[in-house]
Amino acid sequence: MTKLVAGIDIGGTNTVFALVDERGTVHNCRTFPTEKYSVFDEYISALSQGIRALSSELDIPHEIAGIGIGAPNGNYYTGCVDSAANLRWKGVLHFAEKIKAHFEGIPVVLTNDANAAAIGEMIYGGAREMKNFVVITLGTGLGSGFVVNGEVMYGHDGFAGEFGHVSYMRNSRQCGCGRKGCLETFVSAPGLKRNIFELLATENHPSILRDIPFSQLSAKKIAEAAVEGDIIAKMAFEMTGRILGEMLSDLVAFTVPEAIFLFGGVAKSGDLILEPTRRHMEANLLSLWKGKVKLLISSLDENNAAVLGAAALAWKALIND
Repeated sequence: MTKLVAGIDIGGTNTVFALVDERGTVHNCRTFPTEKYSVFDEYISALSQGIRALSSELDIPHEIAGIGIGAPNGNYYTGCVDSAANLRWKGVLHFAEKIKAHFEGIPVVLTNDANAAAIGEMIYGGAREMKNFVVITLGTGLGSGFVVNGEVMYGHDGFAGEFGHVSYMRNSRQCGCGRKGCLETFVSAPGLKRNIFELLATENHPSILRDIPFSQLSAKKIAEAAVEGDIIAKMAFEMTGRILGEMLSDLVAFTVPEAIFLFGGVAKSGDLILEPTRRHMEANLLSLWKGKVKLLISSLDENNAAVLGAAALAWKALIND
């Protein structure tokens, strides 16, 4: 009988979950909107039912041997999600415990969603030969996973590596975490949108984006406009890349990674975000590290990277047991 694990990526917008074997083959995958459920227990029930439905659809004999979860503010030590800015449920959420109640006898392990993406990159992606690297996830928020000497960095309390909540400009934009001026308010999908509207208010250039309401604007639409030569859209990517590149130059001073991988919706814009980010990072690096740190777009499929990382976390837990 084939052993599989369930890998779950919980995002502020969508939840992706899949059944994965030890080689990283995804046997079945499904997505549903995280925001659909206002009651946390209803969300947990829907997710558990979804995993069982995936299992029932497979035509190979198998068992679910473990469950790995990547979630915003996920704490590897406690199995809880603690006051995640990009989830609608607040406070301490006992994710691992709640899921475990639906799958008696099956081990459940949880970590930060960006840490899960980093594990996926390390095992199945472009970081397979690397011991020191960083994954920056650019989606609903800005997440980060740090791998040091081949191990994910969790810190004393399980929350190490919150790069999205370092301060870029204090007392400026309101962040969902309650502080003002966090990096993710400038560099993320919503951050890119806010950059656009700031530029629309201060610049006179014609732009097709002027006719799109904030609620209907997306990173994809901004990227499409930039490719078509829209000046405001191109300025927004330059602005976003400058901010990210400057902050990454500071990150390098602390961690000196071999590579930094960009992952998520904003990263799908490719060179539009990569080129200005690399240029501004290099311009601000200490000469000791200029030209030595690779800045790369993740080689993993966006829909699979985090679930593969979460699945790898589950396999690691099973091996360690």
